[in-house]
Amino acid sequence: MLPLLFLATPALADAPVIDEVSYHDGRFTVTLAHDDTGWDDYADGWRVELADGTILGTRVLAHPHVDEQPFTRSSSISVPDGVTEVFVRASTNTEGWAPATERFVLR
Repeated sequence: MLPLLFLATPALADAPVIDEVSYHDGRFTVTLAHDDTGWDDYADGWRVELADGTILGTRVLAHPHVDEQPFTRSSSISVPDGVTEVFVRASTNTEGWAPATERFVLR
């Protein structure tokens, strides 16, 4: 009889939720919500990508926002001429970049 092995797997934290994205005069403004618990688990950034995964720019979030949820931050990010849509991806310091993106159509 083979012994049963119980493997402990870490609980995966939820990715940040991208609540809102706007773009005006070369500046993206993104609102995120995440259950930041402090320095051990917090939303640490968002980035703007093209459909092929090319990263146009990244906004680093340098500290937790435990008592400020959701929170909004902006960054100047250039978008190439002719691009009509981009994708925003969020990150946490524990899980890295989320697999899902939020599609944003430039107007």
